[in-house]
Amino acid sequence: MDVTFLVAGTASAVTLVLDEPLSFWGGVDPASGMIIDQAHPQAGLTITGYIMVMPTGRGSSSSSSVLAECIRAGTGPAGIVLGEADPILALGALVAAELYPDRICPVAVADDYEAATMASTIDLVPPAG
Repeated sequence: MDVTFLVAGTASAVTLVLDEPLSFWGGVDPASGMIIDQAHPQAGLTITGYIMVMPTGRGSSSSSSVLAECIRAGTGPAGIVLGEADPILALGALVAAELYPDRICPVAVADDYEAATMASTIDLVPPAG
């Protein structure tokens, strides 16, 4: 799968394909990694250890801090694949990478988002060179 990395890193995991964008702020419990936005189609599922696949993030700017907290707590996703670039999620992963360098959460934009939604696992590996 061809992707453009917003945050570099390597991850390989089972995918969790979200039907709709998810805001981490109020949408994810950083203590458990559970989707707590009751209006979201995947409410009740956990993001921990999965490669999240979703069309894009969904505000608020505080989602950056919640994603970083999930990464710190070990409840975050292994990686995030988006259909469109999302600077808020990228910022959260970048901050976490600076503060917790052993817990990288790569964030990438899929060139073929439809293919990403069909994959059961995704390997996020930066191109050589």
